[in-house]
Amino acid sequence: QVQLVESGGGLVQPGGSLRLSCTASGRTSSFYTMGWFRQAPGKEREFVAAITWTGGTTTYADSVKGRFTISRDKAANTVYLEMTTLKPEDTAVYYCHEGVTVQLVAAGRGNYWGQGTQVTVSS
Repeated sequence: QVQLVESGGGLVQPGGSLRLSCTASGRTSSFYTMGWFRQAPGKEREFVAAITWTGGTTTYADSVKGRFTISRDKAANTVYLEMTTLKPEDTAVYYCHEGVTVQLVAAGRGNYWGQGTQVTVSS
């Protein structure tokens, strides 16, 4: 059973930056994709970014392209989401998600979810 634990959320002013981390444990395969989703109050959970573990190929939602960067540290079994130029509309609970392929992860149809970490962008 894979467990995903997020950290790094918090309160940040508009225009600021924040880095989220998601550390995985219990993994038995080397072929998978990890991603980030977010869910704002009253809205559906939406895809943010994904990265393939072996090749490091990245995919982003249009709303975060150029502002967010996903990366991974294989040795630490950790995926990061570097968020810059944050806007109030980025306020949400951010979830880590893992699955076999980019297509499944981006659709929210992977295998595992983290518990979420709150990001609030406000002055």
